[in-house]
Amino acid sequence: MADDDLKACCAAAYSSDVVALLLGDSYHPGGTTLTRRLADALGLVTGGRVLDVASGRGTTALLLAGAYGVRVDGVDYSPANTALAQGAAAAAQLTEQVSFTTGDAEQLPCPDGLFDAVVCECALCTFPDKEKAAAEFARVLKPGGRVGITDVTAEPGRLPAELSTLAARIACIADARPLAEYTEILAAAGLRTLRTERHDQAMLRMIDQIEARLNLLRLTASDRLTAAGMDPAAAPATLNAARTAVSDGALGYALLVAEKPRPDRWITA
Repeated sequence: MADDDLKACCAAAYSSDVVALLLGDSYHPGGTTLTRRLADALGLVTGGRVLDVASGRGTTALLLAGAYGVRVDGVDYSPANTALAQGAAAAAQLTEQVSFTTGDAEQLPCPDGLFDAVVCECALCTFPDKEKAAAEFARVLKPGGRVGITDVTAEPGRLPAELSTLAARIACIADARPLAEYTEILAAAGLRTLRTERHDQAMLRMIDQIEARLNLLRLTASDRLTAAGMDPAAAPATLNAARTAVSDGALGYALLVAEKPRPDRWITA
């Protein structure tokens, strides 16, 4: 599948109401608790400028604006998500602090050096060209600015067949990378990793949450699952494979903070 087609497929999936029912308000393991931990690690300050890449329906952007007093620009590939996020900002009376734009993480519609921080939650793993996205993160950051990522980690060669399909890729698994590889991708873009944390238990909790909600939907809205292209009969095997992969260390979740170095200051006599 071509990169543009894959991006469109992922965008369509994550703007689906069925996916919202399965994942809840936060589309990533750890939910808003982990988002706050990430924000604290970034050292956000009131009045700072933050870019939320793959901003989805606006949950992270609205939390950062409301709780940390920052100005947030959200970029998402899905026009439907952009519209929903704008509506959420209006409902929260945060339109003066938060704005959303439809755009590509690999070609961010933002000027150089504008942001104090870039946030990307559970999305880098889905980008076809991760190196290009990381270079874009670095480009739009101010010197001394930080990028904060929470994302799925995986050892691709150890994933079972159930977790290597297109559906698994859209679910942030099939093209996820080991944590060390994410730091290498950021380093190649000129971003120096300051902090990494494992949050694999958050992945297990999300798998349990999806399973519980899926079982409910199978009883009450199986037609909606089918219409969304999901196979309820195959889901238990996929979820069990994911759970086993986490237990075996082949799949997990991590937090990562990196910094764009400031230019060297030469001292002259």
